[in-house]
Amino acid sequence: MSEKLKVGILGATGMVGQRFITLLENHPWFEVVSVAASGRSAGKTYEEAVGPRWKMDVLMPEAVKNLTVLNINEVKDVAEKVDFVFSAVDMTKEEIKEIEDAYAKAEIPVVSNNSAHRWTPDVPMVVPEINPEHFEVIAFQKKRLGTTRGFVAVKPNCSIQSYTPALNALKDFGPRTVAVTTYQAISGAGKTFQDWPEMLDNVIPYIGGEEEKSEKEPLRLWGRIENGVIVPAEDPVITAQCLRVPVKDGHMSAVFVTFDKKPEKELMIERWNNFKALPQELKLPSAPKQYLRYMEEENRPQTRLDRDFENGMGVSLGRLREDTVFDYKFVGLSHNTVRGAAGGAVLCAEMLAAQGYITAK
Repeated sequence: MSEKLKVGILGATGMVGQRFITLLENHPWFEVVSVAASGRSAGKTYEEAVGPRWKMDVLMPEAVKNLTVLNINEVKDVAEKVDFVFSAVDMTKEEIKEIEDAYAKAEIPVVSNNSAHRWTPDVPMVVPEINPEHFEVIAFQKKRLGTTRGFVAVKPNCSIQSYTPALNALKDFGPRTVAVTTYQAISGAGKTFQDWPEMLDNVIPYIGGEEEKSEKEPLRLWGRIENGVIVPAEDPVITAQCLRVPVKDGHMSAVFVTFDKKPEKELMIERWNNFKALPQELKLPSAPKQYLRYMEEENRPQTRLDRDFENGMGVSLGRLREDTVFDYKFVGLSHNTVRGAAGGAVLCAEMLAAQGYITAK
C-alpha cells in the first residue's frame, strides 16, 4: 500500500479502544489520525481523557497522546478526517446501531467490535480465516443505505474464537452436536483486577448474553448469502455455558463434539496444524503465520503461557481425546482482546482493504 489509510477509533478511551491504539502503532497500512469518545472526553487530549484508566501492559503510543478527542456524535467532524473507522463504543445496542449507521451513511466504512449489528441480515460478521466471502453482502447493504463507499462490517463475539476455528477446520466431517463451556477472562468485561477486586479468588457462573452468542454466532459464520442477506447454517447444534474466571486475558473452552463422519484423531491434529486460509495466502499484516496449533503436552494450552501465541492472533488447542458420550473432547484457547476483539477487527479491515472495499477517499 503506497499511502497509509487514515483511521479513526470510535470509543477510543475504553479498553478495546486502547487495544486498537496499541495494535495500530506502526501498522504498515493504517494510521490513527482521529480518536472519538463521549462528550465527557471531547476537547481533551487523548492522554488527558484516558488519564489513569490506561489498561494496557505497554505504554501509550506517543503518536496518539496529543490527538484531540472528538465527540463521537459529531459525525461530520470525524468523517472529514478519516478513510474509515473502527468502532468500540460503549452504548446501548440501539445507540450503537444508530451511530454506526450514521458513519456509514456519511460514506465512512465502519469495522465494528460491537455486537449491535451482528444479526443485521446484510451486515457481514466475519472471521477472515472462516468466511471472508460474506463481505460480498456489502454490495446489498450499500443499496439499502444509499451509499457508495460507506458500510458496516463486524467481527463475532470473543467467546467463540477458541473453538469455532477448530471446528471449522473439520467441517467436512460434519460436526453435528457440540457442547462447550467457556472460561472467560475479566478483560472481556472491560475490567482489570484493580477495578474488579471481587473477581480475585472467584468464579461467576453467568455472563449476560454470552451463552446465546456462543451457541448462535458460529452458525452465522457458517451461513450463506441468499437474496442479499446472510442465512445462518442450521447445524451443528451447539449448547454452551459461559463462566467468568479470575484471569486477566485469554478465553479458554472445553469442547465436546460428535460428527456425522468421525475422523481419526491424528487426522484432526494434522488438519489443525496445517490449516491455512485467505489471510495467510494474502500475507495480511496481522494474519498469524500459523492460525491453529495443537499442543501435545497434557497440561497445555495454559492461559498465561499460551494466550500470546502468534501475537495473540493464533488459537492454541490441546487435550484431544475420545469421549464416552460424544466422539471427542478438546480444549481451546484464544486471546480475547486481541483475536477476540480489536485484533480480529484489524484483520477484517486488512482483508477489506486488500479486496478494495476500503480505499483512500
